[in-house]
Formats: sequence, C-alpha cells, structure tokens
Amino acid sequence: MQILATVLVILHFIGLAFLLGSFLVQVKDIAAGKGRVLRGMVDGALTQLVTGIALVGIYSAHLVEDETVNNAKVGVKLVVLLVITALVFIFRKREVAPSWALWAIGGLTTLNIVLAVAWK
Repeated sequence: MQILATVLVILHFIGLAFLLGSFLVQVKDIAAGKGRVLRGMVDGALTQLVTGIALVGIYSAHLVEDETVNNAKVGVKLVVLLVITALVFIFRKREVAPSWALWAIGGLTTLNIVLAVAWK
C-alpha cells in the first residue's frame, strides 16, 4: 500500500502544479482583465480532489504504517478545494473569466499549500 500512497502523493503534487501553474502563467492577462480558466485548472482541481480523497481513505484505514489523519486539517483543505473546483467549473466556459474569480483560484490554491505545510 505504501507504493500506492506514494504514487497518489506524486499525482497530488502534479495536480497542484497544473492548478497553480495555470494561474501563474496568465497573471499578466488576469491583471489586464483578459484571464481565462485554463484546462489545466480544471484537470488540476479534479486531480487534487480525487487523489486527496484517496489518500485520506488509505491513511484513515491505517493501510500505511505511521500515517495519521488530521481530520480538521483535511476538512478545511477539502472545503477550500471545493470552492476552487466550483469556481473553475462555473467560469470554465467563459471566453474571459472575472479577474476576482481567477485571483480567488490562485489565492485559495496558495492557501491550501500553506495549510498543508504549516498545519501539523
């Protein structure tokens, strides 16, 4: 199970890279009011959601030794990710997405990174 957990963590990081990278690559466009929800944001949000839930399930079932789950942390991170996913899906079809929504996606993604690293 350790191998599966490691693969899921790697995929979780790849989803993060898609989500944050898709935001960062168009910061100038967002500031100019011409930003869009890119496909990488959709794929990244869904990858983060699926792999995060799978990891919590594996760790909660104690299938990997010495791993515990902080349910409060996971709950907060899940709510933040659900808001990100909602914003991504609401504005994905628009030619130009509202700047506030794109800044929110980038900011909330960064918040989730901070929560993951700083909240023990």
